[in-house]
Amino acid sequence: MKKIFNLIIALLLLLTTQSCWVYSFTGTNINPDVKSVQIDYFPNEAILVEPSLSQTFTQELRDLFDTQTNLTSVSSGGDLQFEGEITGYKINPMTATAQQTAAQNRLTITINVRFFNNKFEEDNFEKTFSHYYDFDANSQLVGGILDDAFDEIIERIAQDIFNASVAKW
Repeated sequence: MKKIFNLIIALLLLLTTQSCWVYSFTGTNINPDVKSVQIDYFPNEAILVEPSLSQTFTQELRDLFDTQTNLTSVSSGGDLQFEGEITGYKINPMTATAQQTAAQNRLTITINVRFFNNKFEEDNFEKTFSHYYDFDANSQLVGGILDDAFDEIIERIAQDIFNASVAKW
């Protein structure tokens, strides 16, 4: 009887550890055949250009994949490949005061992403991701305010790209 019990336990263990897809605590759903990720530089092609935005965004996306997956980062020939460009960087007034001046402004960043899964081409997509940050109209978008805006916007867009590509949300 104990032999049958051990056999059943071994069989259940084997079935739970063997699957086509691997789930992790980060929410990814990456096939075990996928071993590497290539994240190309995202140039800033927006009309209004912030010089550090391209480098900051590209590095944030790379860091997210380095920390949330076991994929190896490569400069070419990755199983997963990301490319694209920053297409929008704009500041718009959001609310007005009684004196007909802006009380609050909104910085919006838009990024076009092309994702290629070279192992499973049905996962490929091209999508636009966007997020915003509201700030007081009396403030200049420099220094700490710009850093806070970038931190919030870039983190959100990078997470959305991550979720769309490997978490499949």
